[in-house]
Amino acid sequence: MQLTRRSFLVTTAAAACAPAFLEATDKAGSKAPILGQGKHQYEAIHDWGELPRTIKYGNTHGVCEDSQGNIYIHHTVNASSDNVDTMVVFDNKGKFVRSWGRQFKGGAHGLTFRKEGSEEFLYLCDYQHGIVTKRTLKGEEVFTLGYPAESEAYKPRDQTSVVPYRPTNVAIAPNGDIYVGDGYGSSFVNQYNSKAEFIRSFGGLGKADGQLDCPHGLWVDTRAEMRLLVVADRGNSRLHRFTLEGKHVDFILGTSRMPCNFHERNGSVVIPDLVSKVVILDRTNNVIASLGDGEYPKQDWSTVRNQASGTFVPGRFVCPHGACFDHEGNIFVVEWVESGRVTKLRSIS
Repeated sequence: MQLTRRSFLVTTAAAACAPAFLEATDKAGSKAPILGQGKHQYEAIHDWGELPRTIKYGNTHGVCEDSQGNIYIHHTVNASSDNVDTMVVFDNKGKFVRSWGRQFKGGAHGLTFRKEGSEEFLYLCDYQHGIVTKRTLKGEEVFTLGYPAESEAYKPRDQTSVVPYRPTNVAIAPNGDIYVGDGYGSSFVNQYNSKAEFIRSFGGLGKADGQLDCPHGLWVDTRAEMRLLVVADRGNSRLHRFTLEGKHVDFILGTSRMPCNFHERNGSVVIPDLVSKVVILDRTNNVIASLGDGEYPKQDWSTVRNQASGTFVPGRFVCPHGACFDHEGNIFVVEWVESGRVTKLRSIS
């Protein structure tokens, strides 16, 4: 069965034991959990960032950092929020800088940062409104991609049918090509050039080589001579690798149950796994850290993700949906919970 945003349920039993973490004392004197071991230990600072009283998070879906160390959070907006901006920007200390993006309320999802020459841009996905848009750091529109009507994969079978399209995330190749994952729609990846001109579609729903089930996140891996597109094939519980022309290469198995997205720094890759953990891979794609790992039973999970902000168990993730390294090697994690949750994993190794 194809996964959609609202039909997702965790189907496995509880983990045999709770996540292992230590306790540390933060500057305020309260206890902060320490996640990880050895060279990969992090202090978990939950509810990071001084959110204005007028803004209440909805599901926190995307996170990234610009070259100045500012942190961008993309969220769907809580129903009780006075301000409906979906993009919230903080400085590296967590002080609120600005917000924008009210037009993406309800569908704010993927968020990708890219520096192009001397300029910096954000690529946003809005699955509810079916768009991918390139924006400046202050929200000015560069271009917006809508329904991929140019693609044969999206040609309707008859006059009354429409092939579903609900984009979840993007990746950008070194030459500027844009790869859009239709994770909540028809499980294709749609490729465009840097001018937003359609090139091809590949993938489509299935389990076979070259097929996908909820291509939720994407990343162009440039660590080796052969550059590859890596897809978080979430419904198939695998990482699926393609050439940049959309040809199947292979699978990476056993890293995470429900991988959501990727971010790479100095050869290491962080992957938020919707089933309660954050994974770090090394250059050879081996798991070197599993953080906040403590899977919930199905009923508990459904209850927990609807809890109020500030009531989650410290040191334990519920639904990691987005993650990124900052320039110092810390990790920011945002979760798919109804009240939103932003955690800074401060590197202490």
